[in-house]
Amino acid sequence: MKLHIFSPQGELALAATMASRPLLAFDFDGTLAPIVALPDMARMPPGVVSRLRLLSLRLPVAIVTGREVADVRKRLDFTPTYIVGSHGAESDLIDPSPVWVSAMESAREWLQPFRAELQALGVQVEDKRSSIALHYRMARDREWARQRLEEIIKTAGPALHVFGGKLVFNIVAARAPDKADAVHAVVAREGAAAAVFIGDDINDEPVFQRAPAHWLTIKVGRTSWQSRARFYLDSPREMALLLDRMLAQSGAPPARPAGLQ
Repeated sequence: MKLHIFSPQGELALAATMASRPLLAFDFDGTLAPIVALPDMARMPPGVVSRLRLLSLRLPVAIVTGREVADVRKRLDFTPTYIVGSHGAESDLIDPSPVWVSAMESAREWLQPFRAELQALGVQVEDKRSSIALHYRMARDREWARQRLEEIIKTAGPALHVFGGKLVFNIVAARAPDKADAVHAVVAREGAAAAVFIGDDINDEPVFQRAPAHWLTIKVGRTSWQSRARFYLDSPREMALLLDRMLAQSGAPPARPAGLQ
């Protein structure tokens, strides 16, 4: 069983990693912002924003998300050092490969005959250019929508990689970088000695799996799959407290604006 980051072992691991002045990398939905019914409603709590703003003055901060970069940027209310979108496929670190662009065009063509059926099922098709998300959170019958999506996904060609998530299926180019590629690229760009990475979903598992032993990986929430993260948080509600720990160990005072929960 994974240990909570606020366990004695977790506190020691956090202090040791923070002493190396690491890159701090965060997923967005389900990590910094609670999961909501409609993706456009997602926002970070003010206490999380204020703490991240202070941390970003002390250490490099990266947001590594499945969202499109332009979409997540307007939800942050602070300026991180890096933003990586579409599960690693969109960032300033790399130019999109023509192979990836072609693969996503083929994905749109492949999905076109299913559009009317997906709409009838209550599946929201979110086109993020470098990736496509098929959300079935709002489907009238989630189980039937999931089963039908699994049948449709089996017809995807080899140029595409399709993977699940929390009431969503994601489509990316098979050769596009994933979140692990992105975090390693940011660490290399920064020349950071280590990284802290915090995420909550299946698309975060490549980072957990490929993290060197001296990195700190934290899974938000307990789920049905066996995560490769070293530690966990119970929910995004504990994020502000974790950021306070990071602030204290980075030499910055913890944020205590009036009215914070």
